[in-house]
Parts: sequence; structure tokens; C-alpha cells
Amino acid sequence: MSKIVIALGGNALGTTPEEQLRLLEGVAKIIVELIKDGNKIILTHGNGPQVGQILLAMDYSANGNAGTPDMPFPECGSMSQGYIGYQLQQCLQDELERQKIKKNCATLITQVLVDPNDSAFENPTKPIGMFYTKEEADAIAKEKGYTFVEDSGRGYRRVVPSPKPIDIVEKDIIKQLVDNDNIVICAGGGGIPVIKTDKIELLEGVAAVIDKDRSASLLADQIGADTLLILTSVDKVSIHFNKENQTALDTLTMDEALNYIKENEFAKGSMLPKVEACLSFVEKSDDRKAIIGSLEHASEAIKGQNGTLIKRR
Repeated sequence: MSKIVIALGGNALGTTPEEQLRLLEGVAKIIVELIKDGNKIILTHGNGPQVGQILLAMDYSANGNAGTPDMPFPECGSMSQGYIGYQLQQCLQDELERQKIKKNCATLITQVLVDPNDSAFENPTKPIGMFYTKEEADAIAKEKGYTFVEDSGRGYRRVVPSPKPIDIVEKDIIKQLVDNDNIVICAGGGGIPVIKTDKIELLEGVAAVIDKDRSASLLADQIGADTLLILTSVDKVSIHFNKENQTALDTLTMDEALNYIKENEFAKGSMLPKVEACLSFVEKSDDRKAIIGSLEHASEAIKGQNGTLIKRR
């Protein structure tokens, strides 16, 4: 029996609650097939469009209606974890019921610790929320201290940092739930970024976005998973991507992957963080494996029949 952390890509979630629910019904069928094979499953997921929609609605409400409070970004992240988790666990519970499988499933709102001295806080890069004119952006920046950048000629958007995750706050309860044979949905959107305050190390949410694949890798390490499965829109990792000599890779060792990274074979905004997350997981043991593949072929990927297997050597 394998303990598998699965990171669902944004392509599995759609852009509206209705579309998301419809897509997750298909996701549930795929996940339940993995469960039927005897695997213990821990699910993480992206939340980019969803948390953006929530923040946009909150910003619009606060700016247009007197008395409506601003909603801090960490709270928006927790809302997205809740509603994505609710739909995902409901679809899983329904599919388990259809197949007469007795198993519990729960969503855990998850905090992820980051270092307040992470250099990412000096260089916020992740755009979130509404588009503003320069004048509006300047006024909000002056009032609230936000950082704005011009975004592709469409206006100015707030940007936040993307620090590295250093600890999953709820890792112990996640491990307990999994070890008791429950399906756990956690660390959605990379987790809610928190720091420890200086004096007595109380937790405090910060406006930031953590890469979900990095958090999935850390989670897999901390709960003793055997496999990290990162699901995306392509069947395999490729080199020379979108060129005539594009080549799909069945396997990647750490040395091979590091050489390809030096040669800039993996795009920074898409495949690179996925490969790096896999390397971070497998580097500590030859018994671990990481796989990058498509949602449609997740079961085949676990069985070694599809996807790109990444191993220590």
C-alpha cells in the first residue's frame, strides 16, 4: 500500500463553482480508482482563479459599499480552501458511495509556515485581485502600503510575495488522519502563509502566495509519503518544449534534471517549479518516487505506464 500525495493542477478546477463541481465529478472517479488499488490518498490543489475571484468580490464590495470591511488576503485564501475542499470531498463521498466503498473524507484548513526574512518579501511578484487605473493604484498604495504593477496593458494590479514553505502547521493531524485510513484534502493553494511573531512565536497570517507544488513536496516529506504525484495538463515532462525536436521523458534522475535546469529546458512559470518540487522530495531517499503526469492518466502514471518518473538516481 502506497501513501500518495496528489497535487491537482488548476486545469482540474475550472473557473466557476458550477464548472468546478462538474469537473470534480470526473476527478473523483480517477481518485477513487487509486483508492481501490489500495493506496492512501492525500490531496492538495491549486486555488489561483478561485482566491482571485473571492478577493475581487471582497474588493468590489468594500470599495462600493460603505461599511463593508476589507477582507485580508490570508482570509480569502482560507475561504478558497473551504469551498474547493467542500466540493471535492462531496464528489469523492458520492463516488465512494456509488462504488460501495466505506471510507471517510475530510478537508483540513491548512496553514503553512514561511520565513518572514525570505527574500521574496523584498520582491513581490504574484498578481492578485482587481485591475485599477494608475491613479487608483497610487491612492491605495499610499493608504494601505500595497505594491502595484502594470499588468499587460490592462491596468495595475496588486502583487504579493511568493516565499518558500518551511513547515506544514497541521502536519501531525494530517498524518493521524491518513494513518487511520482517511482521505485528506489539505494545503489547498499551497496553504495559508503564516509567520511566527517575534515575541512568543504566535502565528500570524501574511499576504503571500505559496507555490502549491512546493507545499505538496514538503507535505509528502513530513507525513512520510512514498509518492508525490503532480498532475498537470500534459502527460509527460518534455525537453525542447514546443520545438520540432520536442522529446517527452519517461524518467528523470536528479543529475539529469539538474542539467536540464541549467540548460533552461523547463519554463519558470510552469514546469520548472514542478520539477524542483519533485527533486526536493526524492533527494532524501532512494525509496521515494515523484511523478509528473496528466489527470486523465493518473492511475497509469502510478503504475509506471504513463507520466514522467523522477527518482534520486
